[in-house]
Amino acid sequence: MEKDLLPLTVTSDPRLFNHQLPEPPDPRCVLEPQDNPELAPALVCALCCCFGIIYCCFGYRCFKAVMFLSGLLSGALVIFLLCHKERVLETQLSLEVSAGIALGIGLLCGLVTMLVRSVGLFLTGLLLGLVLGTGALLATEPVYQPPSAWVPAGGLVGLSLLGALLTLRWPRPCTVLGTALLGASVLVACADYFLEGLALGTRLGQRLQALPDLPPLCWYSWVLLGTWPTLGALGALAQWKLIAEERGGHANVVLSHQRRHLQLLRIHSQEAKWHRTPSRVGLCKSSCQRQLPRSARSPAESLPPNYLHSLREHQLGPSIHTSAPHTILDLDSDCGSTMPLTTPSDSAQT
Repeated sequence: MEKDLLPLTVTSDPRLFNHQLPEPPDPRCVLEPQDNPELAPALVCALCCCFGIIYCCFGYRCFKAVMFLSGLLSGALVIFLLCHKERVLETQLSLEVSAGIALGIGLLCGLVTMLVRSVGLFLTGLLLGLVLGTGALLATEPVYQPPSAWVPAGGLVGLSLLGALLTLRWPRPCTVLGTALLGASVLVACADYFLEGLALGTRLGQRLQALPDLPPLCWYSWVLLGTWPTLGALGALAQWKLIAEERGGHANVVLSHQRRHLQLLRIHSQEAKWHRTPSRVGLCKSSCQRQLPRSARSPAESLPPNYLHSLREHQLGPSIHTSAPHTILDLDSDCGSTMPLTTPSDSAQT
């Protein structure tokens, strides 16, 4: 008995007939890095990666250089957008002219932020609040949709001013945190460009415009967004370690200089005691014996005083009371003297 054959139907979705097949992945969330990126943006991203590493790991150590770069990049970016997007003196400036004007004003801003410490700290606090605000704006996308574009803009401005005031109040911790988070955000932005063509940057612009019904982010976008605080924390720890080592080395150098100075003072004081002036030669015998070692003392000091007195009377004789012009050597007060005992008459003849 032949079985009845059912007619075949061709459909676009075969899962209606075979429920064991997995769902195909969303073509938007397939990670496809750029095969042939443009040369100029790739070079800019590579340079930004170098700046991000310096910011993240050596932000507080290279304070002056970081302040100069912050002022240069911030001033140049703002002026370039104003000159390129707006009409200046009723004329539309070209790209090269806008870049030249932005570079000149950026150099001026960089010098101001490097030389004036309070201005550099204020700018660092502004960037800290701005980075925290953008991270919070992207992270709260699944749970919060701003009703107007003024809400995210006001939040970013408020956080920036708060970060600037906190940085002026506590410069060291806020500078370390701000440079670490800013460097981490630059590294994440460069990785976002090479992996998904600035998808996070595009989504940030859409969130600032408060556009409704946005498609959800892909999984690798959330991975990149999660690496931002991780890199920031690692950079802050590296900076604190460098600061602790630098402070310990500086303290050791100061202590070594102080010890060397004390040793020099002791050496000078001992030399001053040993090399006495002629006016202070006639000190008491007991003090000289306490200062001089036994090996440096005169052999005459070990003789008894009575023997020395009788020897002096025997050599000088009765002329000790009559010879006024001659100088008499007092052995009791001449400490450490090794001069031979001679009579005035002998010394006059020689």
